[in-house]
Amino acid sequence: MVKGDFLITGLGSVSAAGENLESAMASIGAGVRNSASVSIFETSLTYPVFEYRGPLDFGNPMDIGRTLALLNKAVNEALIDSGLNDTKGMRIGICIGTTVASQLNDLGFYRSYRETGTASLSPVDLFLKGNPAEFLSHKLGTKGPSLTVVNACSSGTDAIGVALSWLKSDLCDIAIAGGADELSQIPYAGFSSLGILNTGLCRPFDKERKGLNLGEGAGIMVIEKRSSAVSRGVMPTLFLAGYGLSSDAYHLTAPSPDGVGLSSSIHEALAEACITPEEISFVNAHGTGTQDNDLVEGKVLAEIFGSGVTFLSTKGYTGHTLGAAGGLEAVFTSVGLREGWIPASAGFCLQDDAILISPVTKRSEISGRYALSTSLAFGGNNTALVIGLEG
Repeated sequence: MVKGDFLITGLGSVSAAGENLESAMASIGAGVRNSASVSIFETSLTYPVFEYRGPLDFGNPMDIGRTLALLNKAVNEALIDSGLNDTKGMRIGICIGTTVASQLNDLGFYRSYRETGTASLSPVDLFLKGNPAEFLSHKLGTKGPSLTVVNACSSGTDAIGVALSWLKSDLCDIAIAGGADELSQIPYAGFSSLGILNTGLCRPFDKERKGLNLGEGAGIMVIEKRSSAVSRGVMPTLFLAGYGLSSDAYHLTAPSPDGVGLSSSIHEALAEACITPEEISFVNAHGTGTQDNDLVEGKVLAEIFGSGVTFLSTKGYTGHTLGAAGGLEAVFTSVGLREGWIPASAGFCLQDDAILISPVTKRSEISGRYALSTSLAFGGNNTALVIGLEG
C-alpha cells in the first residue's frame, strides 16, 4: 500500500483555462485554448497571450496588484478545498513563487518619471506591498515561515519544494505553496526581443514549433503533515513525494544541450520519493514550445523513462505563466493522477525527428501511483516534483 507523510489537502487554480480548478479541467479536457490579444496593457506587439478575463475575488485588484489578486483567488479555493476555515495562529508556512510581483510591477513610476520628470509614490507603495508570501501571511494571520521565491520559470515548483523541506524539518504543520504571476509588459517585450514568442499558438514538442505564448494565473496547493490532517479529520488521496533541484550553469537563458541539470533534478526527486522511473505513470513536462527547451527536455525524458513514456505539456492551455507555471502544472498533475486521465498535449501535430518521443495527442486514461512535473528556468535552473496517489 502506497502512503505519504505529506498530504496534499487542498488545490486551487486560476488561469485562462478557467476561473477555478473545476472549470479549468473541464476546459482542458475539451481541448479549449482561450488565447487572445493583450487587453490589460497597451502594446504595439501582436503576439497572442493566455490572459485571464474572469472575475477576481479582491474588491479592486489595483489596490494590491494583479498578481496578488490572482493569488488570492487560487488560495481561497485551495483553503476551501482543504477545509481550513480559520488559519489565524496556526503553524502554517507560506511559500510562493513569482516573477512579476515584487520585481516587475513598478512600471507606472518609471513611466511617469520619464514623461514628466516627477512621479507619484503610489506605484512605489504598490511595489513594496507586492510580496506574495508577506501578503498572505498578513491576510491569513499565520505563524510559520514565509518566503517568496523569484527564480524565473521554476519559481512555483521551487516554492513547493521549499515548503516540503519546511514540513520535513518541522518548521510548520501545514504549508500553502505554489506560484502566481500576471501578464506584464516587461516580459512580453523581453521575450519578444529574445525571438521566442509565437505569432500563432504554441506547439510544444512539435517539429514546427516556433516559440511560446505568455499567460497568467496562479496554482496553489495546501500540503500538510499526516498527523495534522488526521487531527482535522481530513484524509485526502494525494501526497507530495519528492522534489529535485539542479542548476546546469550552462547559459543565462538556454538549457545545457546534454540535459545534465534536468536529468539530475529528476533523479533527485525520484530518489527522495524512493521510487524508480518505471513507477511514474505520466510526466507533465515544462514543454514551452521553444526549440531548445523541447529538444533538451525530450532527450532527457526519453533517456530516463524510455521511448514509451506518457507525457504532455499543459502550456497549450494556459500559456507560459512564468513564476506561476510550476504551481499550475503541479495542481493539474495532481488532478490528473487522482482522476486517472490527462488531456491531449495541445498544439502537437508533427513528430520532430530530433526528439525520440511524442506527447499524447488525445485525452488519455492513465493508471499508476506517481506522476512527475518538471520545470526549466533561465539561469540554468531545473526542478522536478513527484506527486503520489495513496492506495
